[in-house]
Amino acid sequence: MSRPVVIVVARASNGVIGKDGTLPWHIPADLKRFKQVTGGTAMIMGRRTFDSLPGLLPGRRHIVLTRDRDWCATGAEVVHSPDEALAAAGDAPVSIIGGAEIIALLEPRANAVELTEVHLDADGDTRMPAFDPAVWREVSRETHAAADGRPAFSFVRLERTAAA
Repeated sequence: MSRPVVIVVARASNGVIGKDGTLPWHIPADLKRFKQVTGGTAMIMGRRTFDSLPGLLPGRRHIVLTRDRDWCATGAEVVHSPDEALAAAGDAPVSIIGGAEIIALLEPRANAVELTEVHLDADGDTRMPAFDPAVWREVSRETHAAADGRPAFSFVRLERTAAA
């Protein structure tokens, strides 16, 4: 099997994935899962996603795909194309963490999705379409009820279908 190339994203029922450069919800279990899923991987992200992080995340590489040839940041490996991003990762497992444009660019190269379905229609300015069921099949789902003022959510793993 080829190395894991996994899209890691949380998406509201209405397609929202972000608002003003942040997540429009706070779900500690999702943040814990993100840390677990991305640990030890080469994370590929866009510049705005990198800027939204609280800092460099320990135990992960930060590969930033940007069109800006002059952009740089301490701890970021800067690349300018999807091919360059995947090459920079070498043989390491890859986590594609956003934003929507980066996910769309790299989705054809991914072999799995770790999706957090947030069961609400969120207010936000960044949206992403649902994953095409002709390309992706659900292999696991773990649903969590709303609690402590937080929305219900499901952790869903999708894998690329053999036909795709």
